[in-house]
Amino acid sequence: MFFKLFLIFAVVPVIELALLINIGSLIGVLNTVIIVILTATIGAYMVRMEGIGVMYRIQRNMQEGIFPGNELINGMMILIAGAMLLTPGFFTDVLGFLMVFPVSREFIKKIARRYIKKKMSSDEIEIHLS
Repeated sequence: MFFKLFLIFAVVPVIELALLINIGSLIGVLNTVIIVILTATIGAYMVRMEGIGVMYRIQRNMQEGIFPGNELINGMMILIAGAMLLTPGFFTDVLGFLMVFPVSREFIKKIARRYIKKKMSSDEIEIHLS
């Protein structure tokens, strides 16, 4: 697990820097900075709107006596999307926008469910009882 986290925190910034340098050399530094600021601003607005919708659906489910499991997962994904969209860079922006849009979010949830089921059925998960 530590190695996977290390790879994420080491590889993602390198990808971001490479993309920023390449795109900046193609369209100019000022245009690159403007795009990064615009994606953060638009992303923050979209995350806010989606988050409000998720909160409304969670409240409605709770009032109807339904456990809002799916909406809680949506909320978690929107929170992660917000962090990615506020992180400067193009790679994290693409991932963040994919998590904001409901259609692509459902697709990502399907992939995550398959991954979790695979991990739960394999011997890779160790359960520690205290």
